[in-house]
Amino acid sequence: MDMKAFVIEKPGTAMVKTMPIPAVGDDDIRIKVKASGICGTDVHIYRGDYLGTYPVIPGHEFSGVVDAVGSKAARIKIGDRVAVEPNIVCDNCFPCLNNRQNYCDHWGAAGVTMPGGMAEYVTVPEKAVFDIGNLPFEYGSLTEPLSCVLHGVERSRIKLGDKVLIFGAGPIGILLLKTILLRGASEVTQVDKNKSRLELAKKSGATHVTETIDELRNDAYDVVIDASGAMFLWEQAVNFVRNSGTILYFGLPRKDAVLTLPAFVVFTKELYLVTSYTSVRNSIQAIRLLQSGKLDVKDIISHRLPLEDFVKGVEIIEKGTEGALKIVICPEKQ
Repeated sequence: MDMKAFVIEKPGTAMVKTMPIPAVGDDDIRIKVKASGICGTDVHIYRGDYLGTYPVIPGHEFSGVVDAVGSKAARIKIGDRVAVEPNIVCDNCFPCLNNRQNYCDHWGAAGVTMPGGMAEYVTVPEKAVFDIGNLPFEYGSLTEPLSCVLHGVERSRIKLGDKVLIFGAGPIGILLLKTILLRGASEVTQVDKNKSRLELAKKSGATHVTETIDELRNDAYDVVIDASGAMFLWEQAVNFVRNSGTILYFGLPRKDAVLTLPAFVVFTKELYLVTSYTSVRNSIQAIRLLQSGKLDVKDIISHRLPLEDFVKGVEIIEKGTEGALKIVICPEKQ
């Protein structure tokens, strides 16, 4: 049997292709994809300025229904509604044995180095698959980005009562906001040039929103988080964090970006600078939060497009038009 899949042949060149439905190995699970989110990483892969093995079927944020299981599958069964942790690791190298699976010596990822969720069907190892119960598929597709957010928030050392500043109010910025409020922050200020995104931030619980950093107070925040990947904001963060505060660089920068910081300021303010790269075993936490309803994501999904419109979705994200937040590709949609 054949299926349709969106294939990036090389940077900037992609199309929907008909190809055989993937086979199922002994340890594999095959999923009929219901929802697959377009991430900033997908945009970078399409443009050729980030990780990616070409040709590749993109899509690392996806959920669906189990269509077939391998002979050694023990936990997942046909008909289960599932989401996927796209990072495929060996669990036996030095980083994996030290719970640093995001740095696995043999790392691979669905949608990056192996076929992903921008297809009608995808096959992944059972260990990467998580039951989502009755969670809507669109919400289930947010498991991966939320797991990354949870890892970042864990690394940020946010404490009860902290005052937090977030640069960026896109899908990741909003997920950070919602998670940080659950963590116990007393105030969250959010910055974005997009008014509609700031409106959602305010609706989602942001204490203050602004379109410009000129309105921010210096040395006023316990934690400053960048969710934009813009070097200008990475560099400006040192002005707004308090002495002995934390800066979390979360947004994905361009591969050739260079960060310049005032060394004496960083030194004298005794700053804690930290980055966050993918996630480490945070998928179950993400699914539990989504299922609990304590982290509402319905307003984050702005578009639902068919497989053929992947490039259109990328362009909407890049332009920031049409009220774009999370764009979800639905392979069954016509």
